[in-house]
Amino acid sequence: MLGLPSVPASCLRPRDPRRGAVLTLTFVAVVAVGAFTGCWDREDGAAAAARTDASAPGAPRAPGTADREAVARAAAEAVAEGKSGKKAAQEVVSRSGDRWGTVYDRGEYAAFAEGLDGHWTGVGVWAVRARDGMITVDGVQPAGPAARAGLRAGDRLLSVDGHAVTGLAVADVVALLRGTAGTPVVLNLSRDGADLTETVLRERLSAEPVTVRQLAGDVTVIKVASFTRGSGERVRAAVRAAPAGGGVVLDLRGNRGGLVAEAVTAASAFLDGGLVATYDVRGEQRVLNAAPGGDTTRPLVTLVDGGTMSAAELVTGALQDRGRAVAVGSRTFGKGSVQMPTELPDGSVAELTVGTYRTPAGRSLDGVGITPDVPAGERAEERAVTVLGGLGVGP
Repeated sequence: MLGLPSVPASCLRPRDPRRGAVLTLTFVAVVAVGAFTGCWDREDGAAAAARTDASAPGAPRAPGTADREAVARAAAEAVAEGKSGKKAAQEVVSRSGDRWGTVYDRGEYAAFAEGLDGHWTGVGVWAVRARDGMITVDGVQPAGPAARAGLRAGDRLLSVDGHAVTGLAVADVVALLRGTAGTPVVLNLSRDGADLTETVLRERLSAEPVTVRQLAGDVTVIKVASFTRGSGERVRAAVRAAPAGGGVVLDLRGNRGGLVAEAVTAASAFLDGGLVATYDVRGEQRVLNAAPGGDTTRPLVTLVDGGTMSAAELVTGALQDRGRAVAVGSRTFGKGSVQMPTELPDGSVAELTVGTYRTPAGRSLDGVGITPDVPAGERAEERAVTVLGGLGVGP
């Protein structure tokens, strides 16, 4: 990819976001806050290898993925005719059945890359697109513009500044929500059958990806909101600083993913080398290994829920399969596909699904998710502490 600043090479859609781009990660998408779900950091060696394989001519294409060459050809033909290359490419992606594939213009992708550093301009809302094309608010950033305006998870987003959004790709919805800090955006919503209109001011936003709390009984709760740059090392630092002999609750609830390299670093905090996951890129299998020297004896519980996606599922699956952690909570989202970017002739970027990843035990999580070892609902953290008690740690 030429001329793209610090762009990640792969992101899970829904993607999952960190700017709005992520919305595709699933991926669910994150609309203004960015939810990215499984992105390859440009400097990551595994990512570089994957990009090389993805570029191989004639490489096999998995079902439900877009043909990279067809996407690039459509964009080039549109540009030659004076039309939008991005729009033409998106039409090919939409017809392909690639659920997480999307196309960004250069500015959108640059904003997405910026979001991976934990900063973005928006209204502070995550959104997902259902299979029927309806855009739904999946989460609202506490104290953000959308939260102050009264938006709630579950609200249906009908239009942004008069532009209907039903059926749009999440990335396109995010583009509508983005803008200059201090400018208003009018949102038309549906809640419990009633239509609502809210005017929200965009703001420059940021988030702390890793926070740490101490509970009674030498229990350390490490909450990872997203795997932005530097988050993996922050997890490792938190583990090193935890009380000797104490236990850790690794809270990945609502974590829509992020940079795969950061997720591997986080998993390495609890492993002494070895396999974290495998992934395939157009039929070529690659391996992600933990770094040596992690804490392999401290009792560990991972907290997960339906908002745990992509790179966060990769961490959970690795720790569960290797017998390193007990997973507590509810079934995770199930976003186990890998997306990688291709720069198009007009400078836009097509992020297309190229394969899937598997846990150390060979499980594919795509569309399935992870079933926790110990089911728990609203009082999941209390249940996690109880589980640590059974492992000899806690009050």
